[in-house]
Amino acid sequence: MIKAVIFDLDGTLLDRDRSLKLFIKTQYKKYFRELKHIPEKHYIERFIELDNKGYVWKDKVYQQLLQEFSISSLTWEQLLEDYINSFQYSCIPFQNMEYVLKELKNRGIRLGMITNGFTILQSLNLKALGIHNYIDTILISEQEGIKKPHAEIFLRALEKLGVNPEESLYVGDHPENDVIGAQNVGMNAVWKKDPFWSEPYTIEQSIDDLGELLNLVLQEK
Repeated sequence: MIKAVIFDLDGTLLDRDRSLKLFIKTQYKKYFRELKHIPEKHYIERFIELDNKGYVWKDKVYQQLLQEFSISSLTWEQLLEDYINSFQYSCIPFQNMEYVLKELKNRGIRLGMITNGFTILQSLNLKALGIHNYIDTILISEQEGIKKPHAEIFLRALEKLGVNPEESLYVGDHPENDVIGAQNVGMNAVWKKDPFWSEPYTIEQSIDDLGELLNLVLQEK
């Protein structure tokens, strides 16, 4: 019986690919005077490539961009500060996010979140998506001093929600950090499919759309 569902954020509830592209376009326009010598399409593509699905922090991304494109009128610190403060305004949720969270909450399911990342940035993004209205407990790796796939961060979330591993379901887009990490502590796990991670993983339970999650949870309830 599933009593709690715990979510990842980026790539699971937050459509990070679309959000990032929107943010880069917005930032490019904001600093157009300094960036106009670079074709917008080229700048966006290179940013996304260097970002590596969010697994490279933006200090490194901006330093590399400044060097590659010979940008001397901006500093990476300026651009990073703008990223931290402004990314929230480009946050786009996946389809059915709010509906699923609301339905689970209404059915008495406890809701949690574990996200790897920096506290300030992730807190702003969570607020932008309105997730605090539904989630009972949120663990951000920087704040916790530990990150997925380490077992301890999953166990902390379970303790805060007051459920046993077998009574919980974890939903995430990263096969190792999310799915395997959760399974290693005895949780049920569902992969929110992302073609970026499609090979060489074989995962038993997966969904394409968050709307599919309700049936999975209700079958176990």
